[in-house]
Amino acid sequence: MTDREIDAQVENTGTGVRLTVTRQGADVLVVPLGLELDGRRLGTGAELVRVSERTIRDRFRARSGKAVGEHDYEHREIVYDFREAGVAWQVILRVARDGVAIRYALPALDGTARVTGDRTAVALPAGARSWVLDYQTWYETPRFGAVSGELPSGAYGLPYLARLDATTHLLITESGIDGRFAGAHVETGEPDADGTDGGLTLRFVLADDSVEVTRGVVTPWRVLLVGTLAELVSSLLVDELAPAASPELEEADWVRPGRGAWSWWSDFYSGAQLAKQRHFVDVAADLGWEHLLIDCGWEETWVPEIVSYASSRGIQVHLWTIWRDLNSPEALRKLALWRSWGVAGIKVDFMESESKDRYRWYDTILMETARLRLMVNFHGSVIPRGWGRTFPQVIGYEAIRGAEYYVFFEDQALTAAHNVIQPFTRNIVGGMDATPVAFGAPNRTTSDGHELGLSVAFECGITHFADHVDAYVSRPLAARFLAELAPSWEETVLLTGDPDSHAVLARRAGDRWFVGGIATGARRTIHVPLDALGLSPDAQVWIVGDQPESAATDEFPATHVAQTTTTGETAATGLAETATTAGEAIDVEVARDGGFVAIVAPAGTDLFRATPRPRHTAPTVHPAVAEVGADGTATITTDADAQLRLPPGWSADRIDPTDRAAETDRPGAPDRAGETDRPGAPGRAGETDRSGEVRWAVRPAPSLGTGRLGVVTVERDGDGRVPVVAHARVVRPLEPGRHALSDLPMVAFVNEDGPVERDQSNGAGNPSDGRPMRVAGQGYDRGLGTAPYSEAHFHLGGHAETFTGAVGVDDESTGSARVGVVCDGRELFTAVVEAGKPVTDFTVNVRDVQTLCLRSEAATPDDHGVHVDWVGPALHVTSTSR
Repeated sequence: MTDREIDAQVENTGTGVRLTVTRQGADVLVVPLGLELDGRRLGTGAELVRVSERTIRDRFRARSGKAVGEHDYEHREIVYDFREAGVAWQVILRVARDGVAIRYALPALDGTARVTGDRTAVALPAGARSWVLDYQTWYETPRFGAVSGELPSGAYGLPYLARLDATTHLLITESGIDGRFAGAHVETGEPDADGTDGGLTLRFVLADDSVEVTRGVVTPWRVLLVGTLAELVSSLLVDELAPAASPELEEADWVRPGRGAWSWWSDFYSGAQLAKQRHFVDVAADLGWEHLLIDCGWEETWVPEIVSYASSRGIQVHLWTIWRDLNSPEALRKLALWRSWGVAGIKVDFMESESKDRYRWYDTILMETARLRLMVNFHGSVIPRGWGRTFPQVIGYEAIRGAEYYVFFEDQALTAAHNVIQPFTRNIVGGMDATPVAFGAPNRTTSDGHELGLSVAFECGITHFADHVDAYVSRPLAARFLAELAPSWEETVLLTGDPDSHAVLARRAGDRWFVGGIATGARRTIHVPLDALGLSPDAQVWIVGDQPESAATDEFPATHVAQTTTTGETAATGLAETATTAGEAIDVEVARDGGFVAIVAPAGTDLFRATPRPRHTAPTVHPAVAEVGADGTATITTDADAQLRLPPGWSADRIDPTDRAAETDRPGAPDRAGETDRPGAPGRAGETDRSGEVRWAVRPAPSLGTGRLGVVTVERDGDGRVPVVAHARVVRPLEPGRHALSDLPMVAFVNEDGPVERDQSNGAGNPSDGRPMRVAGQGYDRGLGTAPYSEAHFHLGGHAETFTGAVGVDDESTGSARVGVVCDGRELFTAVVEAGKPVTDFTVNVRDVQTLCLRSEAATPDDHGVHVDWVGPALHVTSTSR
């Protein structure tokens, strides 16, 4: 052994191949090693053929996580070559300052084989305490603690934390996984020969019954972090073991960590409401946040509009989707389309598998989002296994029972004990989208201070705050802290804590430290040492925590927060404060299941620095709707400094200002907006005319059918990082014939309850949640389902002759509504429709009409929740020569 803090070696003993791990010269782990290959056990009668060793020195740059920036590391790698039963196999060992890792390889395999089992086993001593969660492929069961003798036999998910002795802790996890492998978990069993009486043995179990492998490495890294809790919390070993990012992704400065507003948790159907998303943008921008996540219910009709609105305040928009909707080459093209609108990222949900097949799907999504420069947040997902290094656009994973469980399971409120374990387990291995700070959670047992403390104690590349933005504004102290909260961290330190009682973490951004404390158990005072922060004793400390003991009892959680300010000089905050020195520690009183936050800054510096995001002027683009002409192009005009971002398969030529004619669409023509290495990337600005504007000839893809439209995004520099954008729609005109309105795209809509539905009733608040349309007992197959007040706008371009259909109140609702057909601002048809009454037919002359609007509103103030069906609406086109 050496004088290393952590060391390890592999030996071929009489009972098999064993890994021995030491800390400070003493053995702390003995780990049997081996594989099952096509049902044959490897590791029991192996012959050691060769041992080779090298030192690996490398560097990587973290774009998000517990410590952004450049990181150097050094590993000792030892490769042990074995031969057994005619099979050449290897154990690859890495030894780092904070742990060890092993993986298996088959260096001489011909063809393929199947790994049918992993014989790696970790023996825990008697009395070891573990913090675990029952295994589930999406890792959303509660975490809990138990000693070896009390832990039920079963399957447990990674990371698995155990306390081996008073100061030595073990965290078991994985790294370096991709579509060649399946994930693994551990199962408990009786101690083997190397175990201690009363101890526990953990065996690795593959997610698949068997995994087909080829020559080379055949398992991910099995990672064993060893050290104090503080060393484990700060460890980057999982990322160090992961493959390096490609050179292009090493420079991925488009990855933007930060804070996000998210409406779904507080307002389930809000993802379908443009006006509500605008409000979340406004408040997020006023708080200085960076992102907006729109969950289920968004409608592509208005997504470009919210992207434009948000971009004017430097806010980037992310969209929710389901993995199976991206599970084919054709479906995957949606990503390029969304990127062309200016969308910055996706939240993809419900993968819920650790199989090799699902990891191959992950590979595809990781490569495609990297190519398109889309950030990605995995929900219903596996735990982090190092993708944050290899694919820095991965800014978060769920893999935790987070605040959404308040929505679905009110009787399963998150406990403070569950929360306190997370910084010592799940969050060590990577970003954790637990959607914290849920002040409005039903049946909550944690205090407001605890909820606010989660904003620091829990780390994610983009922290999506659970509650309604108004819930934060209504709590000025919370709003002030969340506005100050840094978008990313350069350093993370555990100040004090234990998985059974409390966790107090400090995260540094620049010269300020942000401290978050969460606790479980009775009201008490937590002593928090600050010496690890390296600041002078007169540093400023602003604390927001639970209400004082005089205002609460231990019987109920505190539901308000209070502040304390300790500074070298009196801080002019305008709020109650105490002037003192911070010293080397602070003592913070917390309520039952309580918590707190704090900002620590050097004396003489500004403690509070947050400012609202400025508003930028959107670029000019006209017309708002441009038609494709006989030459196959549509003409739009933009500002001189603007660029175009086009849908996949589209191109654009600048129009020479001297002859106002488009350049020839020839292969390799220069400066075309669509010719870039990345689909949806902005093109170069075109030539300017005398008005200082640029005219473009936009050529849609051939797949754009008659009456269909596409969105052209116009960009220019906003705040230096987020472009401010506007949009134009390009439409291929209607051809002669009858066109069902429900087959045509809307250019805009307003609807009281969710989106305007096609060929079904309005339903509730989500897309496609209606039923077959039925008015006065009569069923209808085609039409539009709306909820007054509603407007549905369609571009006609002067091509249609007549508009026909019928309208009535769907049987799923009661009441009456006033309806109208509005053409270029003129109401050409109006009626009052009532529940239980047959539909009202209409025929409207729409010759030369450019824009058609179907409008409905409640007929009286007492008509609540009325749903209107536009039955069989159709446009009739006789000629396109206008």
